[in-house]
Amino acid sequence: MIRPDSESTIAINVLTSLSQIDAAEWDACACPEAADGGRPHDPFTTHRFLLALEQSGSVGPRTGWDPRYFIAEMDGQIIACAPLYAKGHSQGEYIFDHNWAHALEHAGGRYYPKLQIAVPFTPATGRRFLTRPGFEAVGMSALVQGAVQLAVDNELSSLHVTFCTEAEAVAGEKMGLLRRTTQQFHWVNEDYADFDAFLATLSSRKRKAIRKERRVAQDFGGQIEVLTGDDIRPEHWDAFWIFYQDTGARKWGSPYLTRRFFDIAQETLRDDIALILARRDDAYVAGALNLIGRDTLFGRYWGCIEDHPCLHFEACYYQAIDLAIAMGLGRVEAGAQGEHKLARGYLPVQTHSLHWMADKGFAEAVARYLEAERAAVDEDIEILTAYGPFRKNRQEEQP
Repeated sequence: MIRPDSESTIAINVLTSLSQIDAAEWDACACPEAADGGRPHDPFTTHRFLLALEQSGSVGPRTGWDPRYFIAEMDGQIIACAPLYAKGHSQGEYIFDHNWAHALEHAGGRYYPKLQIAVPFTPATGRRFLTRPGFEAVGMSALVQGAVQLAVDNELSSLHVTFCTEAEAVAGEKMGLLRRTTQQFHWVNEDYADFDAFLATLSSRKRKAIRKERRVAQDFGGQIEVLTGDDIRPEHWDAFWIFYQDTGARKWGSPYLTRRFFDIAQETLRDDIALILARRDDAYVAGALNLIGRDTLFGRYWGCIEDHPCLHFEACYYQAIDLAIAMGLGRVEAGAQGEHKLARGYLPVQTHSLHWMADKGFAEAVARYLEAERAAVDEDIEILTAYGPFRKNRQEEQP
């Protein structure tokens, strides 16, 4: 039990399956902005997305992602929840802590298992402390206190909150958590009328390079299809699964998502998805999967069975920009890492995470590391932004 400043008491419950909570109850905390029938800010913390991960076996037994969904109740009402997992490894997180694990274990400690508040396999910024409107502060405080207490009671090494919002990172630091900053590359829509309007803001050299890449990519001998909602059919997932397996095998050793996940996506998530597929000779040869938020297009997976010059850039970056402009979305988040995105109009931005360590000495060492890392990330972002593709003087003559 947790007692806030008021006379009410907050009860924390731990669920091992999202089927134990009604979708409307969860989503009232996860995406209250979608109550009017619109899109959530991002679909990743919705009941339907997290349940798809669970029902497909992408998380759960033998995956190293064991659900421990946190639910905070006050006066008989659910006021907050969080996608919490017990982790037996650090795979699928994209905020890398392998060096921390090695350091603690080298010193005789045990790093795993640990607790993780995150969306599995999803390096996309969003709220991690999901609260009903009006309960933001008390809800987050209860979830943080409850998660730390769960770690203490079970003698776990640490708690991690990855790809949280900047506001959550600031609030969490005030609560005593360690704040970490990393970086990604995002494209921002400055109310462009079309792709050419975006190109007009770039330097002449970069503008010509992108136009050349698009010509080369689109000359692969086929067509590119952009599919959303009911236009997506089961056969499209059959093709994309092959692409996804190839990428997963090369990047991670084995795919994080199971084949069943894409079947469930066809049933419950297709309105959240934009699938970009390249077809040649009546067969799909490459594809990119995006998820659609209220103001953001989230690039997630790419794969192919044929190599064609520049097709990756076209499907993942340029088609995403085209789609964001057409849908009136404010930005494209193209996933983790990738300085090659800079030349294509995606600029570096901070991403945020929070961490708690049970061992005081280890926590102090990590805190020193994070302070130095934050300074390095800030410097890197400043340098990379200066090398971006945009014209230094936006008033110069446009093409």
